[in-house]
Amino acid sequence: MSSDPLAVRLTAVAGPLFFPVTAFRADGSVDVEAFRAHVRRGVDAGAAAVFACCGTGEFHALTPEEFRLVVAAAVEETAGQVPVVAGAGYGTALAVRFAELAEEAGADGLLAMPPYLVQADQAGLLAHYTALAGATGIETIVYQRDNAVFAPETVVALARTPGIIGLKDGYGDLDLMQRIVSAVRTGLPGRDFLYFNGLPTAELTGLAYRGIGVTLYSSAVFAFAPDIALAFYRALDSGDDGLVNALLDTFYRPLVELRGRGRGYAVSLVKAGVRLQGLDVGEVRSPLTEPPAAHIEELTEIIASGRALLERHGAGGRA
Repeated sequence: MSSDPLAVRLTAVAGPLFFPVTAFRADGSVDVEAFRAHVRRGVDAGAAAVFACCGTGEFHALTPEEFRLVVAAAVEETAGQVPVVAGAGYGTALAVRFAELAEEAGADGLLAMPPYLVQADQAGLLAHYTALAGATGIETIVYQRDNAVFAPETVVALARTPGIIGLKDGYGDLDLMQRIVSAVRTGLPGRDFLYFNGLPTAELTGLAYRGIGVTLYSSAVFAFAPDIALAFYRALDSGDDGLVNALLDTFYRPLVELRGRGRGYAVSLVKAGVRLQGLDVGEVRSPLTEPPAAHIEELTEIIASGRALLERHGAGGRA
């Protein structure tokens, strides 16, 4: 674990945020060595951070013991090159326990996912995330999505909370996000609060989020096509809207349309993509299911189209 603040480390490296899948063997057990290889490939390809055991990493399907094992493997494999952020979720008591396990495993931070199932009001959400942030000495990013959607004044209160350094938005309401950014900016002048685009394929809305000043984003694509994800990141960062739009048209829009054709594809399709790149990370755990062969064939074609576009643009080849 580095002594530098997590916010500094998350912005120190110019690259996508990497959300690795969790590898499983044929018998369903965690495959630590395959996971290590997956993490190493991502770091070597230019990831700015590793977010282990989050949504793409099937946090919902892991036991506490498996969670600690996988987070520790990510910490050991990155060896301080980039920060490791671990997921934490469920109700307050369990979320605190996962936070403690992440700290024991050496994680640099937490991605605090929504409470399980219940619909809490703003006061309850604030109490939940305040308790989670205070449970350990590592810093927390709060994930807005599903049943955890925040009023701007609640985000101001979260930003005042020691240990909470940012908000990841998986809800996708740009009007709300603009009001949140404005409320924190005016309510806490000078506060260096981080914002992340956390929609399932965040690149598709990268131009829109960039318009309100949100430049950090999670990249599920980086898990299986790091060359495409990195080329998009660089084009977006440099303002090369021609390449950005070409990748959106040729690769990202078809990918998102395919993702929308199956439940759980935000995870299972990504995992299939990793296997297509030659790394056996196994299948998803129940209750998720695998995509049919026809959809995996479509995914293969979409990846090939994206790489062919990069070759035509001279923007790089396979990572």
